[in-house]
Amino acid sequence: MTTDNTATTGADEPSTPFRFFDARVLRVRRLSPSLTRVTFGGPGLDGFRSGGNDQSFSLFLPPPGRAVPDVPGRDGDGWFHAWRAQDPADRAIMRSYTIRAQRAGAGGHPEVDVDFALHGDVGPASRWAANSAPDDRVLLLGPAVEDNKSVGFRPPPDTDWVLLAADETAIPAVGGILDRLPPDLPALLWLEVPHEDDRHALPPLPAHAHAHWSTHGGDPARRGGLTRAVADAELPDGRGYAWLAGEAGGVRALRRHLVHERGLDRRRITFSGYWRLGASEEQLRQEALGG
Repeated sequence: MTTDNTATTGADEPSTPFRFFDARVLRVRRLSPSLTRVTFGGPGLDGFRSGGNDQSFSLFLPPPGRAVPDVPGRDGDGWFHAWRAQDPADRAIMRSYTIRAQRAGAGGHPEVDVDFALHGDVGPASRWAANSAPDDRVLLLGPAVEDNKSVGFRPPPDTDWVLLAADETAIPAVGGILDRLPPDLPALLWLEVPHEDDRHALPPLPAHAHAHWSTHGGDPARRGGLTRAVADAELPDGRGYAWLAGEAGGVRALRRHLVHERGLDRRRITFSGYWRLGASEEQLRQEALGG
């Protein structure tokens, strides 16, 4: 993404769909053994406009020993190269997340909920979320217009039913999708989480949605059950649309099954590898850049 933090085309129409927003932590609430909700707000979030569903954004956290994240050149198009050129000890930690919900808060300033999957002490974002507290400072690179390319869930108008498959990292996106799902559109869910109590991270399902849960207990050898579970299921007739998110290898395997064994048109599948077993987000970004 490139960004321009200053210009606008009119009173309500930003010239770019994404820009940087300063924010602070308002509240922290543990949802389940594996998920914590952090609510961000403050006047720096004015103009943030989530498109709902699986709206993604980039979160910048302070590096160790710093209280505020800094992204040099954030007001222009060269911020990414300037950020990468920084000493790793000084560079803000960048991670991709999904907006669980947005609403107007105190003083009319936006509040956004972000649900973090906790993986113990194995990553900087997980450590930050587990220890976050009110008034902690962060930086968001997110949408300034609701209809933006970082919303992936877009079923075609003729869709008769949807299939949602996700692991714990994509549970927040599933919640956002269910919030906006048309009441007459049936939804079949396959969800894989570490613990039984992680089911509580989702609110009660609407009447037209039916969920199948499985647990892996944090054991990599027990992951990957989504493809097996879907393979054993009977899918409805009609024109389906599938949204798949979570560990990259599992997502690809499920997409292959739906296309080659279930005959689902690949154009009716949205899939996203939120993470990859054995790889950090820094490694994945480096690979994407050809480094």
